[in-house]
Amino acid sequence: MAIWLTENSKIIVQGMTGSEGTKHTRRMLAAGARVVGGVNARKAGTTHEGLPVFGTVKEAMEKTRADVSVVFVPPAFTKDAVKEAIDAEIPLCVVITEGVPVHDTTEFWAYAVEKGNKTRIIGPNCPGIASPGASNAGIIPADITTAGRIGLVSKSGTLTYQLMYELRDFGFSTAVGIGGDPVIGTTHIDCLQAFQDDPGTDAIVMIGEIGGDAEERAAAYIDKHVTKPVVAYVAGFTAPEGKTMGHAGAIVSGSAGTAQAKKEALEKVGVRVGKTPSETARLMREIMQSR
Repeated sequence: MAIWLTENSKIIVQGMTGSEGTKHTRRMLAAGARVVGGVNARKAGTTHEGLPVFGTVKEAMEKTRADVSVVFVPPAFTKDAVKEAIDAEIPLCVVITEGVPVHDTTEFWAYAVEKGNKTRIIGPNCPGIASPGASNAGIIPADITTAGRIGLVSKSGTLTYQLMYELRDFGFSTAVGIGGDPVIGTTHIDCLQAFQDDPGTDAIVMIGEIGGDAEERAAAYIDKHVTKPVVAYVAGFTAPEGKTMGHAGAIVSGSAGTAQAKKEALEKVGVRVGKTPSETARLMREIMQSR
């Protein structure tokens, strides 16, 4: 089992003909993902990497029955690309692009809500979503782990990869890189709910980081709604106050958003929190071995 992305998912790539789009389209195809076309209005009617290029997301969906779009367009054009995907009512839109202005993300997120939330947005500034052995939408390496029964939700791309690799002997149902910007389309809570409801997921790894209150809100959700075991890691224990670290959303202001505060909130509701990514993997390994 997997959440949101399965072996039957049909993927189109907005920005497929660009350098990043080309590179990662090749990677997704090599991973076995069902990439069925790309979107570039200026190159509509041509082929690229052996795949048809369409003028719009709507046309691509009509011709290929695509249900996932991966966005590899420059930041200045990301808002329009995502709004186009929302207008076409594609079920899943994975926005890889880094450096999208926060007000643009806010605008297309609000647009999705206004249109009835028919399109789930993951990202922006994220590595995407991977269901090992089934499909891969984004830039998560396909060969670092195996299919299994752990669910992973993470703000950090590199930590996503590390945990997937360290727990490769158990494997993952789905790994979701949600991105670390201040405004994102899919949250820790969304993923926790989906993993809780997924019969193919036995336990959940949650990776957070300093800044904002997403992890505290996730802790409150876990307390009331999640019965599966959760382990967590919070990046940024040594981050200085007032300095943005890594992601645009990773900034501590006073006592708000600190790693320690997040760790305490999670431990209070029974989540085991590792001091390092490797310790977090060890905690999950103990859980999986005891099942």
